[in-house]
Amino acid sequence: MPGQRKRRERERREADARREREASGRWERRFSTLDEAELRAYLKDLARSGVSPEDVRIDRACGRLVHPTGYTVSVLVPGP
Repeated sequence: MPGQRKRRERERREADARREREASGRWERRFSTLDEAELRAYLKDLARSGVSPEDVRIDRACGRLVHPTGYTVSVLVPGP
C-alpha cells in the first residue's frame, strides 16, 4: 500500500518519543471518582488549562455487582 512505510516509521518515532518522555518523568495522581460525568468534566477542565492529552492517563478499576467502577486521572510530570 502506498504510504504505509512512512506511516509505520512516523508511528514508531512517536512511540519512541512517548516512551522516552514517560521514562524521564513520573505519573502524578490528580483526581479520583466513581462518577463518569465528574470524570468528563475534570478532563474538560484539564484540556482548558493546557494539559496535553498525551500527558493524561485514565485508569479504570472495573466494578462488579457489589463494587462500583472507579476512575483515576494521572498527569505526567516532567523529570528534573
